[in-house]
Amino acid sequence: MYNSQLPTDGHSPAADATFSGGAHAFGKAPEQHGNQRIRHLLKCFGLRTSLIRLKVIDALLTAASNQRTLGVRGVHSHLLELGIPLSFLSVREVLKRLCSEGVITLNADKSYSLHEEAAKVLDGRA
Repeated sequence: MYNSQLPTDGHSPAADATFSGGAHAFGKAPEQHGNQRIRHLLKCFGLRTSLIRLKVIDALLTAASNQRTLGVRGVHSHLLELGIPLSFLSVREVLKRLCSEGVITLNADKSYSLHEEAAKVLDGRA
């Protein structure tokens, strides 16, 4: 009788269960610490945590650490490069909402950056 829970490729489940390489096996550490900071930031501003908000703020922080600025198209392109298939309109609406809540600011050149109060929260100064 066929049991769908048993492997059919010759590997034993016990041997597979002992491997726990996780994200470190691929040379990339998990983003848990960075995400926790962003989650705390959103909570301080009274916003719910969502994947798109986490990724948009992370994109802005990454750009800032590289001395670059991003507009809507830049954030959208960055997310697409990371394999996160979000529509341009979704990214634009998230940026507008974060801007209206004071988490980020819209600069004169139509780029976005973290508001200084939000930066204080991330740095633990608020």
